[in-house]
Amino acid sequence: MSDRQYILFNKPYGVLCQFTDDSASPRPTLKEFIDIPEVYSVGRLDFDSEGLLLLTNDGQLKHRLIDPQFEHLRTYWVQVERIPTEESLQMLRDGVLLQGYRTKPAIAKLLDTEPDLPERQPPIRFRASIPTSWLELKLTEGKNRQVRKMTAAVGFPTLRLVRVAIAHLSLANLNVGQWRNLTQTELQELRLKVIPRRLR
Repeated sequence: MSDRQYILFNKPYGVLCQFTDDSASPRPTLKEFIDIPEVYSVGRLDFDSEGLLLLTNDGQLKHRLIDPQFEHLRTYWVQVERIPTEESLQMLRDGVLLQGYRTKPAIAKLLDTEPDLPERQPPIRFRASIPTSWLELKLTEGKNRQVRKMTAAVGFPTLRLVRVAIAHLSLANLNVGQWRNLTQTELQELRLKVIPRRLR
């Protein structure tokens, strides 16, 4: 199909991962940024989360990317209250028990410096008495508000959450609110990761 679309979008804070909002007080949606019909997000980012979103009208690829058996890394930069200990980071790596479900092992590390990100609008709440730090978390699953639940479970509430990569795809050169088409090389590599040869 020559009309298949594959789009990377840098979602701002406070935008719904859908094209309509039927609530009494409508919130900003993807429609305000992307004027392409019949594309849908692969997975979601919460209203209060930011960063990389993949959209497509390729149903087969979308299914493979959200199917748990076709694992691929999602990379997040997470600003949390206080400074996690090595013990807390190991808990994230081992898997955290959330409402009877243990998360899959994650890659978790403390970033040495604050990542180079534009300031969030509105900024996070700041309390002089409580330091903050940044983590890099890499997960192979994406359950509802999972990163926030994981950091809270080990004692470090999330203040800001930015997804910076999906598999080999990254936020590089995408400003907040901007989108671009995947390159053929990016698309081919993505399909290699999640679609068996006989189905490509």
